Formats: sequence, C-alpha cells, structure tokens
Amino acid sequence: MNNDKNIFVKPGSKVNLSDYDTAYTAGFSDKESAIEKLKNDIEKLTKLQYKLYASNAYSVLIIFQAMDAAGKDGTIKHVMSGIDPQGCEVTSFKAPTYEELEHDFLWRCYKRLPEKGKIGIFNRSHYEEVLVTRVHPEFILNQKLPGIKTIKDITDDFWQSRFKQINKFEKHLSENGTIIIKFFLHISKKEQKERFLKRIDDPEKNWKFSIADIHERAHWKEYQNAYEEAIQNTSTDYAPWYIIPADHKWFMRMATGNIIAGILSELDIKMPELNEKEKEDLKKAKIMLEEEDNEKKK
Repeated sequence: MNNDKNIFVKPGSKVNLSDYDTAYTAGFSDKESAIEKLKNDIEKLTKLQYKLYASNAYSVLIIFQAMDAAGKDGTIKHVMSGIDPQGCEVTSFKAPTYEELEHDFLWRCYKRLPEKGKIGIFNRSHYEEVLVTRVHPEFILNQKLPGIKTIKDITDDFWQSRFKQINKFEKHLSENGTIIIKFFLHISKKEQKERFLKRIDDPEKNWKFSIADIHERAHWKEYQNAYEEAIQNTSTDYAPWYIIPADHKWFMRMATGNIIAGILSELDIKMPELNEKEKEDLKKAKIMLEEEDNEKKK
C-alpha cells in the first residue's frame, strides 16, 4: 500500500481529491480477506512496537485527519488493538483553549509528541490550523497575530507561510528521530450522509452526532479545497500523506494498518544487545537466584 498511486501522495504533486476514489479497494473483492489481512498486520505491529520500545531509537507520530464520520476513532481502535497501551498515546485535539491561544499554533502539539520508543497518535492535529481556520478564517483573529487585524489581512501568503512552518516543524521532528505518517480518511459526501443518518436513528450513537456537523457539511466544497491545498503543500519525503478511501470501513482499516506495519518494518530497529559486562551480570544474577532456592532446601 505504501506506494499505491491511488493512496500515496507523491511529494510535490498536485492534489485533486476528485481523482481519488473514496470506494477504492485495491483489488480486495471481499470484506473477509481484508479483515484477515488486517489481523496479520496487527500481529506484525505488536512485535514491531515491542522492538521499537526496546530499541528506544525512534518515536512514531501518526496523524489522522478527515471529514466528520469518516471513521478516525474506529480506525484507531481497530488498527492499534494489538498495541501495548504503555507504549502508545492517543491525543484528540478539540477547539483551542484560552491557554493554547496564548501560544503559537504548534505549541499544544509539541506538548503531546511521543517520546523515544513510543507511538503517538493525533486524532486531528496542527493541520486544523490550515483546514478549519481556512474555512472559518475568523478563528485566526483569536490568535492575536502581528499584522492580522481583520479577515482581509489573511491573504494567500499567510496560508503559504503556515504550510512552510508546518513543513519545518515536521522536518525538525524527522531529523531528530520521529517517524511521521499522515492519513487523510477520504469519505464521499453521500457516505457521510448515510453515517449521519445512522447516528441519528441509533439511540446508542446519538451522542456522536451534533447539529454542528450539519453546519460544517454545508462547507463541504470549501473543506475539500482546503484539504487539497494542505496535502499537496505538506506531503514530503520525511512526512508523506496517504489518502485512504473511507467509504468501506473494512478497507480503510486494512490499508491503514498495512501502511503503518510496512513503514515500521523498514526501520533499523533491533533488540538491544548486551555488552560483555552486562552478560556477566546476568550470569551472576542467575547464580544468585538459584542459590536462593538452594538455601530454602537446607
């Protein structure tokens, strides 16, 4: 999946989301085979995470962005089901708080970055600052930025500057050992409508629906344009974007798991090797433990 042209966004290429089929399944004709593939990749991820944690050489940052109801929560739940919670943390970014607005737009993300040996998952991320704010530029005014007094001050140069800031941020992370994987879960407007209706009709899913979702749906085209610009300006060799077809949840989850497993398997991560002194210490420890048993027998 890593280099599938229907999913992988080649750095520097122009992005038109209408060219990416939201129902694409990469030749998988049935749900069962995709589920089996995901199961195998989850097993791989479990082993890879153990090595990642033990080697303590890299950290992994996985970013999920999507329109409402595309399936971010479910994908994270299913794909990361085999991960040890001690080595993984999920952060869901909401509207910025007062404290967060008193800092630069990347500050709250810096605070949640994964440590060496760990996996960090961002459910929404710093990309909200070139997506939601692009559709609702009035939110930018809350950030008290120099030279930005009215919406008219927010020009195309402003957005290009933000893309550059994001690229520099991600390059800095990459050069310091963070592997960055970015997913846009690409759902069709028709499928989103059907999922909204299910949330409304199912009492157990009512809590997942907000009338605000309908208001944002009215800006569908604006969001698509914002995603296109954000993805094509920030898909880089060190932090690539993957546009994951999201109309079929089973394929979306399988493709995401396969990409993560594939990228981690390419890392130079090995179980730590003990030096001679450490090996000798192990032998001494074994002898001491065995002598405890001998003492008990006396």
